[in-house]
Order: sequence, then structure tokens, then C-alpha cells
Amino acid sequence: MGELTTTVAHPLDEVDAAVRAALAVEGFGVLTEIDVEAVFRARLGVERSPLRILGACNPHFAHDAMERDANAALAIPCNVVLEALDEATTRVSIADPATMMPGADLADLTADARARLSRVIAAL
Repeated sequence: MGELTTTVAHPLDEVDAAVRAALAVEGFGVLTEIDVEAVFRARLGVERSPLRILGACNPHFAHDAMERDANAALAIPCNVVLEALDEATTRVSIADPATMMPGADLADLTADARARLSRVIAAL
């Protein structure tokens, strides 16, 4: 799987806020949030480093993609993973829309979405 990724010298909570702000600038909102650390602790009794999965979506892209191909819904929302590498460092990875929805029918949408998400990474 392809991804857009960066490592930021800030704690996870600060990076979370910055990611959400950068996504908003690019027309994306966060539809879902999974606190993997909390889920593993509660359901498995396992401790792990902090990791959050944000489900980001640009409603215009999502609507257009699903109008062209209903199976595009399989790749929506776009996962944005925030992983604390230590208390002051966070890795941000975003699923590359071009690899999640390959094909000529969606190429213009995935290229635009990839460009916008690349700007989110660059803004961090």
C-alpha cells in the first residue's frame, strides 16, 4: 500500500490538532476516529504506544467517486494514522488515494486528492 508520510517533532496531541486544521484547509473533515491504544487496552488487555486512526473525507470527492463507481466507497474515508514514536515525536501516514482507488475512471479525482493530502503532510 502506498502512503504519504512524515515524522514531526511534536507530541501526538499537538500533531492531531495540526493535522485536523491542515485537512480542513484542503476540504477534508474527520468522520471517524479510532484510539487504537485505548481499544487494545480495553478489549485485549494489551498496552501499546499511542496510535490514532482518523477517517478523513472530502465530501465532494467522495460523492463524485461514488457516482462514477459505487465500489469507491470501499476506500472512503481515507485513513490518516498518527503514531507516537516517543513523547515528543509523531509519525503521520496518510493512505495514498491513487493506490487505494486505482484506475483511469477515478484518476483525476485521486490525483487531486493526493495533491491535497500531500499539502497536508507538507503543512506539518
